Amino acid sequence: MIRFENVKKTFPDGTTAIKDSSFDVKEGEFFVIIGPSGCGKTTTLKTINRLIPISDGTIFIQDKKISEYNINKLRWNIGYVLQQIALFPHLTIEENIAIVPELKKWSREDITYRVTELLNMVGLDADKYRKRLPHELSGGEQQRVGVVRALAADPDIILMDEPFSALDPISREKLQNDIQDLQKKIKKTIVFVTHDIREAVKLADRICLMQDGDIIQVGSPEELLYNPANDFVRTFTKSVQQDEDFDIQDLIETTDAKDAPKIPLETSVFELMRHFKTTDTLLITKDNQTLGLLNKETFTDAFINHFEKGAV
Repeated sequence: MIRFENVKKTFPDGTTAIKDSSFDVKEGEFFVIIGPSGCGKTTTLKTINRLIPISDGTIFIQDKKISEYNINKLRWNIGYVLQQIALFPHLTIEENIAIVPELKKWSREDITYRVTELLNMVGLDADKYRKRLPHELSGGEQQRVGVVRALAADPDIILMDEPFSALDPISREKLQNDIQDLQKKIKKTIVFVTHDIREAVKLADRICLMQDGDIIQVGSPEELLYNPANDFVRTFTKSVQQDEDFDIQDLIETTDAKDAPKIPLETSVFELMRHFKTTDTLLITKDNQTLGLLNKETFTDAFINHFEKGAV
């Protein structure tokens, strides 16, 4: 769906934000770009819809160079959700959502139907919210409208630039859950920027971790957690790996097996992951007594589910 080939971006002041990046985003994939401040993740996102021109290399959408698309049509067909809540304050919620469909000359009937469909899809009663102004909504409600506005013209691609970072933790978790549920229904290609590894683990099909304009590792959440490419990846994912709220006791199975490596119950999540790089099973012990068997697949499923329920 989206392909970067040797893409570089250097700004006029000499700052290189993207250094020879090559990666692909598959159709229908939730692809998260993550990294510390200044790593180039937002610049990378903005090159997709040509908000920032590249200095070298090529970006393709559906095997066609983005430079060959009419720029207005390109942007109309790519939804975009900003970090800042960017609704037009003088327009109603319905009018905000309808902007791109109107530019694409949809009929009034189709626009009304689409607004109703999208508001209801994210838990906002269309009859209640469509005629309200943005200031009459909470921050979380406004950002939900921002998300559905990006979906209004049914684009194949959605770009999301830290869309939940300005929200309080409860609203942020609710929006994360909403976008997960929404993606199951709409199956769009989503490129999502965040600095929060927990948010990335919760949402992503694959994660692209950047540092100083370089792509350090691209892979599933499990791949970054179990097989970090270097010490930077290991350090960046450490807050997830050492989460103190994750309890493995309920995952332990009774067994008579004796040939698996023995690991104390109090072993950190980080150390368990290191051991699971070389084995599929561990014997968990306490006070030199074997409690039972911990299976890698069971552990991984429970760990990811833990963050799907609790990451904020």
